[in-house]
Amino acid sequence: MAETVGVRELRQNLSKHLARVKVGQSLLVTERGAVVARLVPAGVEADGYAGLAARLGATVPVESLEAIAARLSPPNEPAGTTDRILAGGRRDRSGVAERRAGRGR
Repeated sequence: MAETVGVRELRQNLSKHLARVKVGQSLLVTERGAVVARLVPAGVEADGYAGLAARLGATVPVESLEAIAARLSPPNEPAGTTDRILAGGRRDRSGVAERRAGRGR
């Protein structure tokens, strides 16, 4: 995993951090604790995924898949407002059917 450096630290010691990147290190730049950029070496020595992402206009994940997945909604949980409303409507209808069945219909 790449080391992190804050925006202020990077700005104050840019030459030092660029020297680290030139020799092959990657740095994650953070602002208030959140990753906002990734500094990677340029050229042939650069990480293959970073080069491919740059060429295709994509981004490269800055943390593990497990960490990203941990923040996602659990399976079978409605993700958005529409799903939540529809799921609520289904529960309401099933309750009506159960009450009718209890009345001897």
